[in-house]
Amino acid sequence: MSEYFESEEVVKDYDSAIVRRILSCIKPYKFLSFLIVITLGASTIGELFVPVLLQRVIDEAVLARYLVIRADVLARERAGLSPESRNAIDAIIAEKRAVKIGDRVFISQGQDTRLSGKAEGELQGRGIFEDERWYAFSCGEECPAREVIGARPDLFVTEDRNAAIRTRDLYGLSPEEIRAVRGKDITYIIRTVLFLFIILCAVFFFAFVQTWTTTLIGQHVMKDLRLALFRKTASQSTDFLSRHPVGRIVTRLTGDVETINEFFTSVLVAFLKDLSVMIGVLITLFLLSPSLAAITLATMPPVLVVTLISRLKARDAFRRQRTASSRVNSYLSERLSGVQVVQLFLGEKKSASEFDVRNRELLDANLGEMYVFATFRPLVEWLSTVTTAVIITAGAAMVLKLSISLGVLIAFINLIGMFYFPVMDIAEKYTLLQSAMAGGERVFKLLDTEEAIPDRGKHSILGAVRGHIEFNDVRFAYKKGEDVLNGLSFTVNPGEMAAIVGYTGAGKTTITNVLARLWDIDGGSIKLDGVPIQDIPIEDLRRSVLPVLQDVFLFSGTIAENISLGLPMDEGRIEEAAKTVHAHEFISRLPGGYRTMLSEGAANISSGQRQLISFARVIAHNPAIVVLDEATSSIDTETEHLIQLGMRQVLAGRTSVVIAHRLSTIRHADRIMVLSGGRLVEEGRHEDLIAQNGLYATLYQLQYQKPDGET
Repeated sequence: MSEYFESEEVVKDYDSAIVRRILSCIKPYKFLSFLIVITLGASTIGELFVPVLLQRVIDEAVLARYLVIRADVLARERAGLSPESRNAIDAIIAEKRAVKIGDRVFISQGQDTRLSGKAEGELQGRGIFEDERWYAFSCGEECPAREVIGARPDLFVTEDRNAAIRTRDLYGLSPEEIRAVRGKDITYIIRTVLFLFIILCAVFFFAFVQTWTTTLIGQHVMKDLRLALFRKTASQSTDFLSRHPVGRIVTRLTGDVETINEFFTSVLVAFLKDLSVMIGVLITLFLLSPSLAAITLATMPPVLVVTLISRLKARDAFRRQRTASSRVNSYLSERLSGVQVVQLFLGEKKSASEFDVRNRELLDANLGEMYVFATFRPLVEWLSTVTTAVIITAGAAMVLKLSISLGVLIAFINLIGMFYFPVMDIAEKYTLLQSAMAGGERVFKLLDTEEAIPDRGKHSILGAVRGHIEFNDVRFAYKKGEDVLNGLSFTVNPGEMAAIVGYTGAGKTTITNVLARLWDIDGGSIKLDGVPIQDIPIEDLRRSVLPVLQDVFLFSGTIAENISLGLPMDEGRIEEAAKTVHAHEFISRLPGGYRTMLSEGAANISSGQRQLISFARVIAHNPAIVVLDEATSSIDTETEHLIQLGMRQVLAGRTSVVIAHRLSTIRHADRIMVLSGGRLVEEGRHEDLIAQNGLYATLYQLQYQKPDGET
């Protein structure tokens, strides 16, 4: 039996049609969606700017290394330089930030010199690049470094507002003198740190707004979908509801809708953020150093292959895990619901054995899923380490060759870490995407289902119902080819109490279903006051025809709320209805009276009391036609007697149809109709039918004949 609940797909591959359908749900929230895009872009740019900012402060303020060009040597050797070296040195000297002091030109190594190895070797070989390390800076008249320069003129070379000192001489000065010389670098570092703090605060703010907005949209979309699903389900035909277990429909409104929320909060935005970070990292790498970026890119194919394989393995593992989980849940639901039957038939050991099999399947599936992630994440981290090692090796060589600065190399290392985290995140989010695809498909399938009873009636009957019912050659089957009503014809006159009896399966309860249009008939016609019920608005029809269903259902809430059932009724009207059916006596004895809270399924009162409350509900709503479907089948003899007294007063002047197995409840009916095989086989009053000695007489004798043959 439990396999019936396991038949649905729990994961599904990416489906663009479902994604478009899910995204259409956010159309009412365009401003919030726009805000997400803006904050997503702003936070991504901020995150990418951090390593670049660190690179700048390292190269320009912390290390402050300078490339020194001997202008006099360059002038002497220029004619012998190769065109590549000549163009490279001209481009370096042309930099706006180049500082010229005497015969030396100082170029900060924070600038990308873009020197090739060949050009750099030639320039160093001809002595154009000075091997000595220098620190160059600008200094005005009020600069604190002027005092140091004045006190130690032999250590500095100066020209206008610019000055330079050899690195070995700089760090031979006292700490106070070093701070005076490097004062601008210290100020630059402090300003950069403050700016970095502002950027991080901005990233935090944008990330908060993005998360809050995404969650807000997800919650609103869930609310809209749940409401749409509830309205759709509540309007569906009984045929549809009978083919779909309640638990499955509840899952649509809860679990499957939650997977769509996860799609917004954990999948969609995360994918966009991860992709934007990865693309932003690659762009930043090429802006910092195209050559080192190309080397970095060459290490990516293994990562892509591992990610693809992991995605496939994760999909299969996740599918097995969800299927096994579904089998365990459905088995537990079924066995725990019927635990008394299991105990009565001594099935505890067998059930435990069967559950152990399913439980082991779930364990194996969970371990399989864990194995995939336990393998993938360390493998990606290992590949990330390999990429970092390659970058350090290649980057160190390029730093030594003056192709890039040390700050650029450090930025590359940080950016690679930023690149690999989204790779792992995207792969791990793929299972959530699969779940969202399956959940979305089921939700939209339910929303697209149109099996509601057609409500095209225009003939309003409210306030003018006499209560004349006519069945004419009515045919109906719950399943095609298995007729329940087979050419049924009868008439109930206004104000008449008509009773319907017959063996189980004769079609008695079905009459209630088709009269209230819970199901539509397959053939023939049903008329109310001469009007086909298909021409009457369903709301009008169901206000005029109220059945007391075979299975009494009371909602969690007060007794008064269950009697009024949403209609505006004062306490006097509710009490009057309860008194009519003799329910007031037991209600008034309860601790809370009419405000007594009923538990789920009204389990805190007896079945007979539940039946009386359902009667009071019908009386309070004052329908023109009352259908009592086996209404007293679960009531004791004393309660049944009280109900008979009340119902005689209530049904006076009102059309009523009583369907009961207890023939004592319908002995005083104006007319009794006997059904067999979906047809009317006998009709008349109780005494007349007994005299006919037909099917009714047989039913009566079976119920009331004593063992010695007396009745």
